[in-house]
Amino acid sequence: MARQSDQFRELRRGGKIPNMKVATGTVVDGKVVVEGETLVEGSTVTVVLRHDDEAFELIPEEEAELLESVAAIERGEFVSGDRLLERLRRFDSQSQGR
Repeated sequence: MARQSDQFRELRRGGKIPNMKVATGTVVDGKVVVEGETLVEGSTVTVVLRHDDEAFELIPEEEAELLESVAAIERGEFVSGDRLLERLRRFDSQSQGR
């Protein structure tokens, strides 16, 4: 846990966000098994659990927008974390100057 808090402290100081990817897995014998992905031994992972009874609904337009956004990311059409932070810092400094 200390390692995680250190990472968040570094982010607040303007540190770098590490490259991340999303993978879906299944719990088998108490361990998360991710099919189709090779994970480096000792890698730090974050697991987000979904409750079986939780769901969300989208209207057809929202679903189409979500699927297009996922497809764009898969094509490599996205802003990196470093670039996003740079834009946010620039926006913040501009808004404070008003």
